[in-house]
Amino acid sequence: MIEKKTLTFTIDTQITPADYMALVDFIYQNYVAPNLKHFMNVVKGASEKGCFLFFTAVDPDRKWYIDVQVSIGKPIDVRMVLSSGEVPDAAVSWLRSNLVTAVRFFEEQRRKTTVYFTWVEGEEIIPERFFEARKNFVYRMFSESMLLLFILFTSLSIILFLILGSYAPIVLVLMQFILIIFSDKIIGRMGDWHITEKNPLIHVFQYNIPVSEYKSFLNRHGAEIFSKIKKDIYSKTLALGKPLNYETCVETLSQYGLECSPERASVKIVNLYEIVKQAAEKFELSVPKIVVSNTTLPNAAASGPWPSRGVILVTTGLLVQLEEKEILSVIGHEFSHLKGRDPLFLFLLTSMEYLLRFYVFWPLLYFLGYFYLIIALGAVYFIAKFFESKADLESAIKIGEPQNLANALRKIGFRRLQLEARRGYALQEWLGWDPHPPLYFRIHRLESLKKPGEIKHPLIRSIKDNILGFLEIIG
Repeated sequence: MIEKKTLTFTIDTQITPADYMALVDFIYQNYVAPNLKHFMNVVKGASEKGCFLFFTAVDPDRKWYIDVQVSIGKPIDVRMVLSSGEVPDAAVSWLRSNLVTAVRFFEEQRRKTTVYFTWVEGEEIIPERFFEARKNFVYRMFSESMLLLFILFTSLSIILFLILGSYAPIVLVLMQFILIIFSDKIIGRMGDWHITEKNPLIHVFQYNIPVSEYKSFLNRHGAEIFSKIKKDIYSKTLALGKPLNYETCVETLSQYGLECSPERASVKIVNLYEIVKQAAEKFELSVPKIVVSNTTLPNAAASGPWPSRGVILVTTGLLVQLEEKEILSVIGHEFSHLKGRDPLFLFLLTSMEYLLRFYVFWPLLYFLGYFYLIIALGAVYFIAKFFESKADLESAIKIGEPQNLANALRKIGFRRLQLEARRGYALQEWLGWDPHPPLYFRIHRLESLKKPGEIKHPLIRSIKDNILGFLEIIG
């Protein structure tokens, strides 16, 4: 008798216990029910041990099957028992990917009616901001390897050409260089709070409000009421030197007419300074300036002309959605940019292309027009992908556990992963004006690393991997 193979994995989640059964129903309705021809023996419910979902995934030809047990908790435990037949790895990967994606979509749905309050002791109380990165031009300009600066200065060149003539490109490059030299100070001013060794903690309270109650509450009070609630909670806890706790937070919400349940609340304290310090020690660098932007958009960025003038910017959205080990891996990625002086190198790369375009290749620009820009900028951004991939590798090497960075990328970019499943979109990601390689490529590469410590030349390895990844998608 051939022994059945058992696989187990966990899915981190930010949902509160009050939503455990709702998550079971969500996975069933949006993943299992629409594909019943692939599933059988479906059972969902709750027991003394918690909420669960069980189903059997079957091969259309009945050559194999997989029993799947999903136990909802923190974290979510998934157990797969593979039949004695030859179960394809692709089937297991498909099941896992879809379960993770279902959890992320549910979390996103819940975040729409979840209030987040974030504080730094002794710092100004600032309301959480909800915005998309593409709507914040300044933020993107200094958080995507500086390449958006290139687009900005190309646009300004038209005006300067009318004034300075053929000297305009040189003046533009010098202006960009000055901005990069002072980019650490610019990024520092963009943050809401500064984290130091004496003030290292980020305090987070989140409460999920049922949809109907959330809309009714906003209609009665308006969105600005959350700022008042945040100040009240702070005045009763951190301002008095008391720890943030469930009881005070829930009690304060109740005073404003919210029928609160402790099961819908969670409190989290992140020692951000200690996390950045750990990464700095791994990279043998001093701790840079640390600034926090109080926005729900999950992101991190590094800037500065060289490591001693480095700055790390982290959003509260990143701290809310990721576990500490995942935050550390993301910070490690940013330290790779600092140590390698990547912003400065990319400035030289983009400046070289810009100057060559106007002083050497202008006949090509004249004849090819917009197509020249597509080719030239496409090449610049493709080279930039080498450095983003190198940062992934160096984080895996220095911090260790590349799976943590892969998990962080899955959480942050689960929607993008859905789009990249389409071949045309994946090709667009390779050729588009984005310094980051496609997410599917970055995650698969990290999860495939067996012994990252044995990689001697991360940049050379990244160049090779990117070229092979691109050729694979067009092959």
